[in-house]
Amino acid sequence: MSNNGAPDSWENQAEVVGEQGAKDSNDVSTKFSTLNVNAVEFVPSFCQPSQASDSSESPTTPQKSESDSTNSAESPVLNGCGDAGDSGDAGAASASPRVEEPPPVPPATVVVAAPPPVQSDSSPTIDSWDADADDALLTPEDNNEPEEEETEQQEDGEAAKKIPKKKPVRVEDTRSKKEHVNVVFIGHVDAGKSTIGGQIMSLTGMVDKRTLEKYEREAREKSRESWYLSWALDTNQEERDKGKTVEVGRAYFETDKKHFTILDAPGHKSFVPNMIGGAAQADLAVLVISARKGEFETGFDRGGQTREHAMLAKTAGVKHLVALVNKMDDPTVAWEEKRYNECRDKILPYLKKLGFNPAKDLSFLPVSGQTGQGLLERVSEEICPWYRGPSFIQLIDELPSLNRKMDGPFIMPVVDKYKDMGTVLMGKVEAGTTRKSSTLYLMPNRVQVTVDQLWSDDIEVTSIGPGENVKVKLKGIEEEDVSPGFVLCDTVEPITTGRVFDAQVVILEHKSIICAGYSAVMHIHCAAEEVTVKALICLVDKKTGEKSKTRPRFVKQDQVAIMRIECAGVICLEPFKKFAQMGRFTLRDENKTIAIGKVLKVIE
Repeated sequence: MSNNGAPDSWENQAEVVGEQGAKDSNDVSTKFSTLNVNAVEFVPSFCQPSQASDSSESPTTPQKSESDSTNSAESPVLNGCGDAGDSGDAGAASASPRVEEPPPVPPATVVVAAPPPVQSDSSPTIDSWDADADDALLTPEDNNEPEEEETEQQEDGEAAKKIPKKKPVRVEDTRSKKEHVNVVFIGHVDAGKSTIGGQIMSLTGMVDKRTLEKYEREAREKSRESWYLSWALDTNQEERDKGKTVEVGRAYFETDKKHFTILDAPGHKSFVPNMIGGAAQADLAVLVISARKGEFETGFDRGGQTREHAMLAKTAGVKHLVALVNKMDDPTVAWEEKRYNECRDKILPYLKKLGFNPAKDLSFLPVSGQTGQGLLERVSEEICPWYRGPSFIQLIDELPSLNRKMDGPFIMPVVDKYKDMGTVLMGKVEAGTTRKSSTLYLMPNRVQVTVDQLWSDDIEVTSIGPGENVKVKLKGIEEEDVSPGFVLCDTVEPITTGRVFDAQVVILEHKSIICAGYSAVMHIHCAAEEVTVKALICLVDKKTGEKSKTRPRFVKQDQVAIMRIECAGVICLEPFKKFAQMGRFTLRDENKTIAIGKVLKVIE
C-alpha cells in the first residue's frame, strides 16, 4: 500500500460517509483499520490550520458543533453492538453527548462550556480502549479513526471541538491540579544535601531500586559506599569522584497535594555563583546542618558556608526556610536532644537577624539522610523520644500555598541552555503563562522567538504557568546567542532593560570602604554582571529609615546607602516594588558576598 495513495482513499471515504450519514460506521472502521501507517501522521497536519481557522470562524462554530454533536450521538446507537474494535468509537461518542448539554444556553457560551467536560473525560476514554482492547495493534488507530471521520464531516467548522479533543493526548491534567514548589538544598560542603535529595527520591519512588543498587555497587568499587544516594543528583563524573556537587542538580517528586522540584545546590565556596542561580529559582530553602561533632562548627564559623547560604537564600527571595539537622544517626550524636538543641540555638539568632521569623517562616527538624529517618516518615519513638513533630515531607506538604502571579505578563529568566534539535532554554517561570506556538521576546536583545515545545520537569506539556521549572524549545534563535540571565517575556509588555539604575544597598561585610568607582560582580535573578558604583546618592539610617541630606564620600560595613550603579552591559531588571523577584540582587567580590540590595528605579 503506497503512501501517496492514502489521502485519496480518505477523501473517497469522506464522500461515502457524507452520503450514508453515520450509518455504516462499522463498515467504515474496518476499512480504516488498514490505514495504520499514515493514521499517525495525518492528524497533526490538521491541527495547524484548525488553530488558525478557530479564530476566524468562531461566529459559525456554535451551530456547527451543536449539529455535529447530535450527529455523532446517533452513531453509538447503531454500532453499540460492535466488537472491541469499536470501543474507541464509542469512547469518542461518549465524549460528544456531554457536549450536548450546554446548547440550551445562548450559542456564544457553547464553545466555552465544551472543553472542560471533554478534558475530564480524556482519561476514561483512554482507559476504556485499553481495557477493551483484544488486539493491541487495532486499538490505537481505531482510537484515531472516529476523529478522522468527524474531521471529514465537519471540515473546518469543528475546529472549536477538535482542539480540546486532540489535546487530552498530552494535556496538562496532572500538572494543573498540583501546586508546583521549588525546593533548594543549601548548606556547608558535606552537610549531606545531595544524600538527602537522593534519599527523598528513593523514598518517594522517583529512583527505582535497580538504579540505586547500581549506584551502590559502583560506589563500593570506589570505596565510597556512603555516597551512593547522592549520585542520584550528582550525575557527572567529576562530582562523583570528589563527592562534591558543582552544578545545581535537578530532580522532582510528588506528594498527594504538591509537585516538588529539588534543586541541589553546591556547598563549596568556589561554586557559590552556581548556588545563587539555584536559589533564585526556589520558593522554599532547606538549610542542611551537620550535627556531627566538629562539622557543625566548621560550617557555621566565619569561613563556613552555612551563614552565607542562608543569607543568599533570603536575598534570593526564598519565603520559607526549613533547617534540617542532619547526621543525627552519627555515633558522636546518637539522636541526642542536647546536641540538636545546641545546633538549633547557635544558628537561630543568625537566622533571625537575616529576617526569618521563627513563628512563621522557620522550622527545625532532626533527620538522618543516610538512613532516611525523619524524611518521609516520622522518626520512631524508641530512637528519638523527644521529637514528635512532623517528618520533612509532611511539613513541606502542609506549608501554606504561595501566591503566584498568574495573570501578569509572562516572565522566565534563563538559567541554562543547550542544543537539542533547536535551542532549549531552562528556567523557572516567575509570572504569567504561555503555551505552545506562542510568540515571545528574548530580552535584553529583543529577539522575537516562537515556542516550539514545552517540558515541565521533563514531562511534555502544552502550556506552562508560574512556579514551574521548565524547558522551552525555541525557533528563531541560535543557542550561541543566548546566555544565562536573559529573560523570556511577553511581547506586549516586555521586561525593563537597562544599564544604569539606582539601588538601595546594605553592606554586609567588607574590610575597606566603598566609594564611587568601586567594582564588583552583581547577581540578579539568574544573571551575573560586572558592575561599578557610579555615585553614592545618600545614606539611609537603619533604624529610622531617614535619608541623609548630604552625599556621602564613602560607605563602610553595616551601612545602608542608595547608590547609582552602572553595569558593563544591558541587563533585564525591574524595580523591586513592581516585581520583587527581578529587582533583588547581591554584590560579590573576591569570593565573598559583600552586599545585598534592591533596585529602586531604572535610569537608562
